[in-house]
Amino acid sequence: MSEPIKLPSLGESVDSATVTSWLKEVGEEVAEGEPILEVSTDKVDSEVPSPVAGILEKKVVDEDDEVETGAILGYIGDGSGVEAGGAAEAAPAAPAPAAAPAPAATPAPAAAPAAGAATGTEVTLPALGESVDEATVTSWLKEIGDSVEVGEPIVEVSTDKVDSEVPSPVAGTLLEIRAQEDEEVEVGAVLAVIGDAAAVPAPAPAAAPAPAPAAAPAAPQVQATTAEPDAYITPIVRKLGKELGVDLSKVKGTGVGGRIRRQDVEAAAKAAPAPAAAPAAPAPAAAPAPAKPAAKAAPASAEADQLRGTTQKMTRLRQTIAKRMVESLQVSAQLTTVIRVDVTNMVNLRNRVKGEFQSREGTKLTYLPFFVKAAIDVLKNHPKLNATIHDKEVEYFDHENIGIAVDTPRGLFVPVVKNAGELNIAGLAKEINTLAGAVRENTMKPDQLSGGTFTITNTGINGVMFDTPVINQPEVAILGIGGILREPAVVKDANGNETIGIRSVVYPAITYDHRLVDGAEAGRFLKEYKQRLEAADFEADL
Repeated sequence: MSEPIKLPSLGESVDSATVTSWLKEVGEEVAEGEPILEVSTDKVDSEVPSPVAGILEKKVVDEDDEVETGAILGYIGDGSGVEAGGAAEAAPAAPAPAAAPAPAATPAPAAAPAAGAATGTEVTLPALGESVDEATVTSWLKEIGDSVEVGEPIVEVSTDKVDSEVPSPVAGTLLEIRAQEDEEVEVGAVLAVIGDAAAVPAPAPAAAPAPAPAAAPAAPQVQATTAEPDAYITPIVRKLGKELGVDLSKVKGTGVGGRIRRQDVEAAAKAAPAPAAAPAAPAPAAAPAPAKPAAKAAPASAEADQLRGTTQKMTRLRQTIAKRMVESLQVSAQLTTVIRVDVTNMVNLRNRVKGEFQSREGTKLTYLPFFVKAAIDVLKNHPKLNATIHDKEVEYFDHENIGIAVDTPRGLFVPVVKNAGELNIAGLAKEINTLAGAVRENTMKPDQLSGGTFTITNTGINGVMFDTPVINQPEVAILGIGGILREPAVVKDANGNETIGIRSVVYPAITYDHRLVDGAEAGRFLKEYKQRLEAADFEADL
């Protein structure tokens, strides 16, 4: 009896995905849980594992097909289905395995473009997500005349959610570029033409069996390259390699058939610093006295040197952030209130327990979970700050989904701790660290970036006193946590006598939507927040 392979749920707001590539062919044996095909959404690539052990009897969907969650992708059985019901399906599929990654090349017959002059395959803009109809051409990674391999990125495109690389469907030469940089193109539009520059005369490939080595690279070359479907590297993995500075040609893949996976790139990146330390040795020779300051300034100055005196286009993500920030200011009447809090007791508590906490919980205890826990506790008494406005109605939430702003080299992201009100400090610390790590490693799932009801941003990492954060729509408030500063302050002893002492202080700032929240309500929230933090009664939550 055959078992259907279904597209699993890939996130709360994800209803469909695109089949990127089949990792197994009809007739091949698979183990339970072994990846058999790869699918892609507008934010993440995923492998679909086999639900049972057996033989892949039938493929129901092809590469580049858009499929809905729960749809049947294929069937796994004892192999009898290949001979019986699957025979008809397997027959046409049999030649295809050898050219699995080249389905895009098949629909664009070489003969059609050949009639024009050159033998070419059109490269079209693939579907980048369920609700994405177009993208902007960011930059061409290849120039006309350059040779390309199957699956090699040739152009980078951007949407308001993600940057993606479009791989070549065939091996050959880039003959024509039809979409220029900064041009908006629709899904399915032709971006370029790939072919064989030497095979401009259409008859040449067919009529030149003898000089095949020179005149017929188009057909054999495509087949030779596509005969290794597992050599395909997904755009997201390629992008990660670029971000981490990893040469993918030197990475050994641990995936099925030697495929390079995210874990392989990350492992290579972690191993890279060791050899990198050797070239750093000669640096002291070129850094006589200011060696120490130069080492600290190097990362910043390297980035600054790349930007100083240049004019560069904003990344798509930066454009999206800019657009949303301006829209937020236009949608709501925003006002910010700040309060001073003495967190000396909290700092002492954290310093006292952080070592034991890490050994017990397996994660670091930063100050952020304390600030988040206190905000959640106080937020339950102030529902107006944990709400959203729908025209003339207000929805007051009965749960706290806390967005945590995370800074990355690619831009600002706000992963969401769902049902944070049910977590203690240990739970919050684990969840915050996990989400922040996923954001920085670019492994976030779509539903982890949505559904927030209240946002907290920690801007004090650089010693900033406080800022006036912009509301993360459609929420009505955002809390900014400044740096913990050492300041002189008036301290009362048990008898009420006042003295001057050095204390740890912080200046929390809350920006709120004045359409719903008045200054008095924001002030009451901050007053209770201050009392909660200064009492530092967190032992039970640890």
